Amino acid sequence: MNIHQNGGSSTHVIEPDRVELQDVSRYLEQPSKSYQPHVSRASPNIEAARSLENTSENNDPVENLPSPTTASERLERWNHPRMNLWRTLAAFGSFVVLGANDAAYGALIPYLQTYYNLTYTVVSLVFLSPLAGYTISALLNNTIHLKFGQRGVAFISPGCHLIAYIIIALHPPYPVLVVIFMIAGFGNGLADAAWNAWIGNMANPNEVLGFLHAFYGLGATLSPLIATTMITKGSRLPWYYFYYVMIAVAFLELTSSVWAFWGASGAIFRANNPRTTNTKDNRMKEALIRLPFARVTWICAMFLLGYVGVEVALGGWIVKFMLEVRDGAEFASGMTATGFWMGLTIGRIVLGFVTPKVGEKLAIAIYLPITMVFQLIFWLVPQFYVSAVVIAMQGFFLGPIFPAAIVAATKLLPRHLHVSAIGFAAAFGGSGAAIFPFADGAIAQAKGVQVLQPIILVLLGVILALWLGLPKIHKKQE
Repeated sequence: MNIHQNGGSSTHVIEPDRVELQDVSRYLEQPSKSYQPHVSRASPNIEAARSLENTSENNDPVENLPSPTTASERLERWNHPRMNLWRTLAAFGSFVVLGANDAAYGALIPYLQTYYNLTYTVVSLVFLSPLAGYTISALLNNTIHLKFGQRGVAFISPGCHLIAYIIIALHPPYPVLVVIFMIAGFGNGLADAAWNAWIGNMANPNEVLGFLHAFYGLGATLSPLIATTMITKGSRLPWYYFYYVMIAVAFLELTSSVWAFWGASGAIFRANNPRTTNTKDNRMKEALIRLPFARVTWICAMFLLGYVGVEVALGGWIVKFMLEVRDGAEFASGMTATGFWMGLTIGRIVLGFVTPKVGEKLAIAIYLPITMVFQLIFWLVPQFYVSAVVIAMQGFFLGPIFPAAIVAATKLLPRHLHVSAIGFAAAFGGSGAAIFPFADGAIAQAKGVQVLQPIILVLLGVILALWLGLPKIHKKQE
């Protein structure tokens, strides 16, 4: 059918040799509430014209493509289809391990320093070494999805954790320890990218991601508590005994993840997401190089880099700071790290329900200045108990920022870029757990651990400026 327009009118001319039968079955299947009595029998043609008009208005057809993470993503919830319940729980369990892994550094650094007789700078390599693993995971995330699907992530990430913890428990020479933390970093980065991208596209993403990252906070809360108790109380076990606990947890992560995601193979992923497999139109290249989406990807990646750097630097150096600057006892200083991560966990649950009502852009623009005020108090008021309370409050307001940033990215990026762009941003951001705590340690070696607090304050200001540079966020289409 050709449509010829003359001035304000249009004429429909049907050419006999080009007649095509239209499939109108979808109109018969519409629910009765959509029936409108005033529509004529020619309504299919009217609807076709409207469809042409709508298509011309949207000059970017890829915006309407399904997201590359699952086949029916717009309908998925954390408990529907039913297998998603088990997969969501497995992802939650994986994030417990991620949090325990990251928070253990802070509790163990004083004892690693003594055991291996290290300076601040050298012991800080345990923060820096996972950077290589995070970087590789950021680049390989999409490829692993294409070849092995989510099943591959469910096997590789916990497998890396298990191997790393077994070797660490053998307390090898320090250079070997540094290398092994790279393997753990790869496992962390891969799971971080995959499960953030998957859950970020579900219904109610702020709430579900809030719980996902709350489980990270749960692991980060328990980790220094268990490590500090094992080392300072009772029989005062050596630091590496803590990794026997981590071996058991990583084994549970491996079995639960592989069982839950066994059906999510690479073949299923490729069948459900043909756009992602198009080598002529590489998703990673589009996400990182082509404007305007590259701008969003890189701002989110740099924002998460700084945010994770703040989070892990605070949690990682708080014990050392409280011991040396606030003159705290060993156990009490270790508990301040637990208070920080507990505040983070509670904030992710509680504020996860507040953020979608306020909007991600405004919510983070509120949370960050409040965190900066608490950081200023932490720095300038030299009282142990004040510092202990304030660090927990910082955790509370920092908590919802990471999941809210992931949700914001899903709204700013087209659905076909979510695995590539959000996976890259999450894994790249995770490298902040390596870069900034290491830099803090190097500076502490020269100037003392007390200089860390103004550095954290400046870094909070930088990520606030980055966040305000994001485009306006429109409501996500469900």
